[in-house]
Amino acid sequence: MKVAEGMAPVSAMIFTLNEQVHLPGCLESLRWCSDVIVVDSFSTDATEAICRAGGARFFQRSFDGFGTQRNWALDNTQPRHPWILILDADERVPGELAEELATIAKQDPAGVGAYRVRRRFHMWGRWLRHSSLYPTWVVRFVRAGRVRYENRGHAETQCVEGEVRNLANDLIDENLKGMDEWFERQNRYSTKDAQFEYAQVEGGLRPRDFFAQDALIRRAALKRLAARLPARGLVYFLYAYVWRRGFLDGRDGLVFCRMRALYQSQVAIKLHDLKRRGGSR
Repeated sequence: MKVAEGMAPVSAMIFTLNEQVHLPGCLESLRWCSDVIVVDSFSTDATEAICRAGGARFFQRSFDGFGTQRNWALDNTQPRHPWILILDADERVPGELAEELATIAKQDPAGVGAYRVRRRFHMWGRWLRHSSLYPTWVVRFVRAGRVRYENRGHAETQCVEGEVRNLANDLIDENLKGMDEWFERQNRYSTKDAQFEYAQVEGGLRPRDFFAQDALIRRAALKRLAARLPARGLVYFLYAYVWRRGFLDGRDGLVFCRMRALYQSQVAIKLHDLKRRGGSR
């Protein structure tokens, strides 16, 4: 059954910085949601005007990390509902996922702190199923008071009080800004990841983590392994393009795997630079 517009007891929380390209699609996909909150990092484009025209509640805070930004939003924007959907502006909620989220929010299952969702990455007008390493699981539907975030490089991790379950339907992530913006963003992210890897305490690799049922544990283990590998970019390319069959996405898959391999090389180079400079940068 289709969710009626503005009727689901869910608070959607969108994080933005100069997202006038992505915001209209994101907001349109949330018309079923009765509370939409935008937390903006002082955009200089039409982000604020689009949000207010779309009926979203608008807040601003300087960005200092995805984890701390999400914690601030949970604490200071007064979500109107206990169940909160965390989104970036380049993400969209398909109808099937909206119905699933609305049902969960109404049932409010006891003992559950959060839900994971698979993210489908789209680029150049298509789903890059293999080269984007689908399925990638992210924790995005959270119960108020049961989730706190921690910065981890350019991204974040979560501490969840209660059970974490999986959603049946996927979230759509589509980049519409083009290559210049993509590489500018990846340059910033790779610096954050290199700084995180430099600062973190060295920990041993636990073989059982690579076979854990929890996809987030497996991904963290792979990242720890990648940080120790020589030719990190090449290893990533072979993993994504050959082992994970990125070649099935055709030429788009080849280009995207090369892009992600370049990112891994950036992190490795910046990590080497930090070690040589003693972390002075």
